[in-house]
Amino acid sequence: MAMALDHVVIAVASLEQAMADYRRAGFTVAAGGRHPGRNTANALIVFADGSYLELIAYSAPSPEERWWRVLEAAGEGLVDFALLPRDIDAAAADARERGLVELTAVPGARNRPDGVRIAWRSARQQRHDLPFLCADITPRSLRVPEGEVRRHPNGATGIAAVQVMVRDVAASLARYRMLLGPEAVEAGVVRLQGCEIALHAEQDRARGEGPGAITLSVDAPREGLRFDPALTHGVAIHVR
Repeated sequence: MAMALDHVVIAVASLEQAMADYRRAGFTVAAGGRHPGRNTANALIVFADGSYLELIAYSAPSPEERWWRVLEAAGEGLVDFALLPRDIDAAAADARERGLVELTAVPGARNRPDGVRIAWRSARQQRHDLPFLCADITPRSLRVPEGEVRRHPNGATGIAAVQVMVRDVAASLARYRMLLGPEAVEAGVVRLQGCEIALHAEQDRARGEGPGAITLSVDAPREGLRFDPALTHGVAIHVR
């Protein structure tokens, strides 16, 4: 079975302002907490399909982290995205067998506002045309809230597509085949469980390779639904 999209990461200058603005745009936003050992706090916009948007902000300069460097160099907006493997070690091993040799799983954690500590493991490779993998150690329901928090006044129900900007579409598609298997790429589109990834060539982009836009599914046709980039903090959000 294909992997599912886990989440899309949006770096912002002020977490409180971003939370308020996304609420104004019709999203339900939940405080996420702080990451121990990092200068970051986050908030989550979780959808009915289980995927979510992560708003993340820094309390101090963190030049060792790419997300902070992109935020400093190119401003607020999309910086990364993650897939949810059923077994992160097996997924990394399969990718290495197909030629993507640099995947190694490392631990991560977050302390929620209610004091609950959650833990996961993530696996990344060196370039950013591909997503990273994120697998839970504690139950996923602790990391990704369930219930009414997944209902949004604007009708959004999930992430249907991620547009990814890359230097070389053919080369990146080959790398997706290594990460996910050849069956995941069909007619130039990467097929996930309930979501697709479309690659677009973009040279000399200030944000570098990575997600450039997202498309949300909605519960019913909503004529005129548009998302102001001023409220989404630079994120291009489409609907279908």
